[in-house]
Amino acid sequence: DSASRAHHSHSIAGPLASGPALARFIKVFGVPLDHARAAAISEQLFKVLDQALANQAFLVGATPTIADIAMYTYTAHAPEGAVSLEPYGNIRAWLERVESLPAFVPMAKAGG
Repeated sequence: DSASRAHHSHSIAGPLASGPALARFIKVFGVPLDHARAAAISEQLFKVLDQALANQAFLVGATPTIADIAMYTYTAHAPEGAVSLEPYGNIRAWLERVESLPAFVPMAKAGG
């Protein structure tokens, strides 16, 4: 049901911060932290997200919610942290769906 999916989306916010957001922070700003650990957390998170998105258009169901907005940026910018999105076709398709939303404004790429 949507309540359990919303709870699941909330429970992945921690790995978003300690995975792709941290990996990007390390690579973009040259911070001497454990990139391998951040990348591993990212991969675990993305496996879960990719599987969840196999059967639904957005993170909590058929329509976008705040969960999609919250998860979008550091997921989309994971490659800036040397975390590939190539293995995650459902995530890449989801990113395109979010980007096609009315009034979507992307975060600028690092160094852009």
